[in-house]
Amino acid sequence: MLDLTELMILAQQQQGGPLGPEFGKASPIGMTVLVVLAVVVLFIGWSFHRRYSRYNRRRAFAEAHGLDPFDQEAVDKAMEEAGLLDRRKQSWF
Repeated sequence: MLDLTELMILAQQQQGGPLGPEFGKASPIGMTVLVVLAVVVLFIGWSFHRRYSRYNRRRAFAEAHGLDPFDQEAVDKAMEEAGLLDRRKQSWF
């Protein structure tokens, strides 16, 4: 069992910790990591918006023409005949 003096020694703060003018300052790597994360989040948001907009256009076209929105070949063929098929580069996701 621990006696009172041993508990007091264990409960005391450690002396000689990191003190001085450089204590608590962040390195430039931290800012770089934050900027990279912001760019990644913006890119993912932009990609999602592009993909979601393309999906909504295809779904609206399929519903307006009585097609199954999940039959990609039929929707592509009908959109190409109507001149509305988007042939831009497809998303990586």
